Amino acid sequence: MNDFTFYNPTKLQFGKQAVANHLATSLKPYQTILVVYGGGSIKRNGVYGDVMAVLQAEQKTIVELAGVDPNPRVTTANEGAALCKAHNVDIVLAVGGGSVIDCAKLIAAAAKYDGDAWDLVTRKAPVNEALPIGVVLTLAATGSEMNSGSVITNPITKEKLSWGSPLTFPKFSIMDPSYTFTVPTNHTVYGIVDIMSHTFEQYFNNATNTPITDQMAEGLLRTMIEVAPKVVKDPTNYELRETILLGGTIGLNGFLAIGSRGDWGSHNIEHAVSALHDIPHAGGLAILFPQWMRHVIMTNPERFAQIATRVWQVNPSNKTPLQVAEEGIDCLANFWTSLGAPSRLSDYAIDDSTFEQIADHAMLNGPFGNFAKLERDDVLQILHASR
Repeated sequence: MNDFTFYNPTKLQFGKQAVANHLATSLKPYQTILVVYGGGSIKRNGVYGDVMAVLQAEQKTIVELAGVDPNPRVTTANEGAALCKAHNVDIVLAVGGGSVIDCAKLIAAAAKYDGDAWDLVTRKAPVNEALPIGVVLTLAATGSEMNSGSVITNPITKEKLSWGSPLTFPKFSIMDPSYTFTVPTNHTVYGIVDIMSHTFEQYFNNATNTPITDQMAEGLLRTMIEVAPKVVKDPTNYELRETILLGGTIGLNGFLAIGSRGDWGSHNIEHAVSALHDIPHAGGLAILFPQWMRHVIMTNPERFAQIATRVWQVNPSNKTPLQVAEEGIDCLANFWTSLGAPSRLSDYAIDDSTFEQIADHAMLNGPFGNFAKLERDDVLQILHASR
């Protein structure tokens, strides 16, 4: 494995009645709180009421920012940063899923910066300071509740970029699996695709001697495969929901990347697609990831064969590693389709008329991918295979 330094300061508070049990204590050092959330589902499912009851009982000064989009906009982050400055906000509290948390991270950093938040995303300016961030999680998916990363869309430039800073780790994340009971089926499926995609991105690396993280990743994937169909059929099953919720956190809190550097090429292509077409991130990954796998399989067919046998239980007898690998990719594509995830770009009415533009966006910083380096023609081939 590669030499590494591991750091993750986020405190997790997980379980039933977690908001009632932990939110007041977690917010004790802070008086003025910016509560950031999305389109209103937290008001329908009772999460908003639970959070506000605690804040009001503790006599906190509450500032609200609603309407964070599924692909969070830099314009929303700028709005949030302005509220923080105007009201001398002490902490940004994200109540929602990964998009809300990602936006809250940029708000927290931009609140301490005199300029456009997009400067921080593009690294035109460094993040030298940030407000503290707290999280009440409502969706199992991105792992943003326990990492420092964020993905932000600029609707003007049609760019969607990832960024992050050690200063944007949440101070705490409160996770009550019952808050995910009312997540719609399609978003539950998208979350599972996202969790598995994050795991795959880290699994496909070029480090040697990684048996511990390999088997951690394989175990997480096997668990998602086992639990996913059950939670789709039984969405209010607490044990199933808590398994998926913790899976999302483990999938991208740094544990699986210890001693290696994952690929992240599929994510880069998907960001280019959804920057232009504003589709659900995990929906794009469900389409693109199997095609990326097929495109780069010869980089290391043994690596693909390993995950096929260990995760999908593909029988390797009388087969070459390439044949085993290809069978494993088919298993993945069929599994995601069986859950109801999209399989073609045409499912979102995306045709090849924008492929050149998507490729341009994907190549913004030149060739990419740590497991398999992709050039512009590779991106176009993957897009055409995904039509």
